[in-house]
Amino acid sequence: MNQDEDLGAFDPNIPEEGPSAPPAGWLDDVHGYHGNKGGEGDNPLCPPPPAYTPQPELNRNTLVPNVRVPTVSEDVARDALLRFVESKWRFSSKPARNLVFKELKPITVYRYRLETYTETRTSAWQFEPYNGQAVDGPQFGVSPPPWDVVVSPPQRYTDRVEKVPVPHSSFVKLCHKCHGCGRTRCGHCHGRGQKRCPFCHGNGRSRNKRCTSCGGRGRKRCTFCRGHGHNTCSVCHGSKNLLHFILLTITWKNDISDYIPDRQPDFPDKKFEKVTGDPFFVDESVLVYPIQGFPDQEICDVSRKLINEHLNRFSSTSRILQQRQTIELVPLTHALYTYNGKESGFFVFGVENQVFVSKYPSACSIL
Repeated sequence: MNQDEDLGAFDPNIPEEGPSAPPAGWLDDVHGYHGNKGGEGDNPLCPPPPAYTPQPELNRNTLVPNVRVPTVSEDVARDALLRFVESKWRFSSKPARNLVFKELKPITVYRYRLETYTETRTSAWQFEPYNGQAVDGPQFGVSPPPWDVVVSPPQRYTDRVEKVPVPHSSFVKLCHKCHGCGRTRCGHCHGRGQKRCPFCHGNGRSRNKRCTSCGGRGRKRCTFCRGHGHNTCSVCHGSKNLLHFILLTITWKNDISDYIPDRQPDFPDKKFEKVTGDPFFVDESVLVYPIQGFPDQEICDVSRKLINEHLNRFSSTSRILQQRQTIELVPLTHALYTYNGKESGFFVFGVENQVFVSKYPSACSIL
């Protein structure tokens, strides 16, 4: 006897499992959302219409006032160094207390920052089990285009993601996975509820003795469906129907570009990332314009470069809501001193008066 035929019968009315995502053509097109095919991972971008895209005016520039360079006193420099030394367990505070300052050299450091606050919209078909919830379908009106769906924006320059169903895009349809049955045939036992015993290979005997695993029956109950031959549909959860709708994803993001000209080769520029400066110039508008006439020409050049880059990068895919450009004066002082007849130095930087030391004159060694 063919052992496969002896494993039992199955219900032919229970379908095999279909795909988790709706097949192509399963969902109708909704005007304004033709890029949504209903497939898994399908999340096309909705570029903003021209009316939403701001355009820069030609030959517009922004003037910036002159600023004076801040200075650091010997007391401030010594206190900053002592705090730094106290945070390093292997450094002695004696040199910091007794060193003699030769010169405090202020260095002019400007940090330019451009922020572009954007809104991006994408859409995709979603579905959920239908259990009698309200259906906002086309009978209530035409679905608005992606950029006409009204949402409340967050506080400006705050990153946030919000997901909202597109009005009037919902409808109910039989589950594509179980074809409205609510159950799917178990793929492990092929709907029979039992599987051939793996120890005796369906013979009922092993080593000329009755198989102790299956009790001599040659088959065992399928653990995947608990012997039923079917499972509750994993997509509709047994409800037989699915509520389909278009989900609009709105992403607000603040994109930031920073730039600091390299003015001091002995000081690592990455240290500036950890401190703040004095924002003596802040310019904010829907679109900002390149800086002109500033004493540091490199700041003028990078302003024009970054503004063009942001405009080209974001205007075709997102709506630019606001831009802000800032120039900070980041304090940096090179403190030169002598200690025990040797010359050395350290840097005090940032409003926080942080310290950078490449070589400290005295260190305790533990062997």
